[in-house]
Amino acid sequence: MKAASGKKLKVGAIKESRQKKTRRRGSKESSLRVVTSAPRRTRTKPPITLLTDFGNADYFVAAMKGVILSVNPDARVVDITHAVPAQDIEAAAFTLFAAHKSFPKGTIHVAVVDPGVGSNRRALLIKAAGQFFVGPDNGILSYVCDESEPRVFHLNEPAYFRRPVSDTFHGRDIFAPIAAWLSLGLTPKRLGKEIDDYVRLPSLHPETNQDGVISGRVIHIDHFGNCVTNITTNELTAELIAAGFRVTIREHQVETFHRFFAEETNTNRAFCVWGSAGFLEIAAKNQSAAELLNVKRGDPVVASRVR
Repeated sequence: MKAASGKKLKVGAIKESRQKKTRRRGSKESSLRVVTSAPRRTRTKPPITLLTDFGNADYFVAAMKGVILSVNPDARVVDITHAVPAQDIEAAAFTLFAAHKSFPKGTIHVAVVDPGVGSNRRALLIKAAGQFFVGPDNGILSYVCDESEPRVFHLNEPAYFRRPVSDTFHGRDIFAPIAAWLSLGLTPKRLGKEIDDYVRLPSLHPETNQDGVISGRVIHIDHFGNCVTNITTNELTAELIAAGFRVTIREHQVETFHRFFAEETNTNRAFCVWGSAGFLEIAAKNQSAAELLNVKRGDPVVASRVR
């Protein structure tokens, strides 16, 4: 009886010891679970924008998005537009310039209007204004560099391209995957060689001569026929306008300045308005100012004092 009683006591002690260990382990494991289940701080992936002249009737835009998502399934892709007039590099450059200011720092912009695809024109990555710009070296990226100190990289690391690379679709095979790798945190130096030259369109900045005459040009005609010039309030100030400065375009003198479009009452008269992109625009009420004045992109615009 004593032996049996001693055995029961021993077994009970072993069970109690195991229970204590289990409770200690359970307490530790419970603590670990609380720590590991706490919300993790995750770095938000930068958005990737697309701007092309591809239209929406073909597979081109979808193919670019598919390549981006194949490299980075969590990518956030935003369409700026795919309705740039075919092969119109200047229109694309302006649209990219006007749109990029609305995006957060770190955004990756892919701009593809590429008449020289497959030739010896280079593929570029430009870091400017706290954002990244990917596209062909044909001037399409140059306007965004006019107001910042850009760093320019020649994309020459084929390990980060889609294979095989088509001679007619670098948007899918070079620019899209590069953007995706950037969104995953790869640095520009991993993707290409830094260079100090690139193709530039004529500067966005107008010229002011010693007499104060401002010489600019029409840089864009929008969907409504408004003529966007490259003149800003840095050149044509409110003080100059109050002092009698007026605008001449294709021998038409435009004397009226409005804050918004609906201020104009005359439907057959052009007027000036400061557009949302920060440039002086020539507009007409309920019609195309470009058609009313027979204006095209590149036409000179002069602001000077009326004598």
